[in-house]
Amino acid sequence: MRKIVLEFFHRGLIVCGFGPIILAIIYMILQKNGVLDTLTVNQVCIGIFSIYTLAFIAGGMNVVYQIERLPLMVAILIHGVVLYFAYLVTYLLNDWLEAGMMPLLIFTVIFVVGYLVIWAIIYAIIKGRTEKLNVLLGRNNKEQRERKQYE
Repeated sequence: MRKIVLEFFHRGLIVCGFGPIILAIIYMILQKNGVLDTLTVNQVCIGIFSIYTLAFIAGGMNVVYQIERLPLMVAILIHGVVLYFAYLVTYLLNDWLEAGMMPLLIFTVIFVVGYLVIWAIIYAIIKGRTEKLNVLLGRNNKEQRERKQYE
């Protein structure tokens, strides 16, 4: 367990520095498009701290897939739920999402659909690589059997 916790912190610390950089880019894009004029010191501080924390959690949560006792679907569920709440809290703290039934429902649907699309892409890539590997292994096994027949 200690190894998993240390790995969580290690991964989180590697990724967390990118959060504020992405936040700065988003603020610049919003400003250039006239959506955002000025920010208060409080908005900037909350933005930096919350995005830093979100990036830390998102980076660290990938360690859940290294826990061998967890079935893959349980790991995906844990990962998704933790990320959902981390994003939700971040959006609410920064006033990027209104607290109300309809905004929360829309956010939830978008998050779930996005999460499922990403996992479908990952699944397709892994399945393709696995099939290629199986074909290569099948050829290798066939060649070995043929060699043994001639020996």
